[in-house]
Amino acid sequence: MAYDIQTWVKLAAFAGGGVAMGLGAIGAAIGEGYTAAQANTAVSRNTGMSGDIFKSMLVGQAVAESASIFALVIAILLLFIDISNATVLKAVSLFAGGLCMGFGAIGSGVGSGLPGGQACLGMVRQPAMSGRLMTNMLIGSAVCQTPAIFAMVVSLILIFMDFGGAPLCPTWAALLGAGLSMGLASIGSGMGGGFAAGASCEGIARQPDSVGNVTTTMLVGQAVAQTPAIFGLLISFVLMFKAYPESTALSPAMALLAAGISMGFGGIGPGIGNGLTAEGAVRWVARNMNYAGDLMRIMLVGQAVSQSTAIYAMVISLVLIFVV
Repeated sequence: MAYDIQTWVKLAAFAGGGVAMGLGAIGAAIGEGYTAAQANTAVSRNTGMSGDIFKSMLVGQAVAESASIFALVIAILLLFIDISNATVLKAVSLFAGGLCMGFGAIGSGVGSGLPGGQACLGMVRQPAMSGRLMTNMLIGSAVCQTPAIFAMVVSLILIFMDFGGAPLCPTWAALLGAGLSMGLASIGSGMGGGFAAGASCEGIARQPDSVGNVTTTMLVGQAVAQTPAIFGLLISFVLMFKAYPESTALSPAMALLAAGISMGFGGIGPGIGNGLTAEGAVRWVARNMNYAGDLMRIMLVGQAVSQSTAIYAMVISLVLIFVV
């Protein structure tokens, strides 16, 4: 059965929308479930605070929901977008946009739920710090959403940018690689930021006087944990905006697709590893404030080593784009 190009573009848009929302629902649901689970634990320890804990739970879940809302927006755009100048390249870019947003929402959804759950537990331990715990939770959760925002930006570029003047081969592989690079690399950074934010809420509840040192360490640790997502964003931009000479050979296309795969998968582990390092530092800064400087230094050195694998992945991606 033969289909015209307009039909293929619609098929790609529908498939991309389904992938965006299907994958995008995973992380937010897990993060919200974790927040609710810890809220139940908190209420069981102090039923008199059930009202405050309930409100904190809903706020934490609302932030975690943001990642899936981004996915919903992209899915709706893909389902109802009107394509006047349909090309095969446009079909690829629409599907890549859905793939990017779907994967990009997973880590942010999970990560944003971790500080929400720990804030609920912390309110039971330190009722007087409820307001500060809520503020810290919102800051930490907001940082966790940045990889999902990066993914949404790349998705919007893939959906609305006109690639009509570019040759089909090997540009189709570059666009698909751009979606994979940003989407997959967001997973680790989103989760890693959540580890640090969750530990900060726990630390403030254990030692309220440590709030300044804990928040500073959390933000520095989260900033480093976001770098794999930034590397993914960089490779995505290079793949989308670089001009490629037309080629019917398969190897140039596979090199560009492999560049996106390399950076995408290569960013997952470093993002999680950086977050685990920050989690340990934040937790112990709260218990040993006098050694906050030493703990910060060890955290940064440890994160730099963990980050090296993301740099290796980026180097290979750049070699695949510019050299191979």
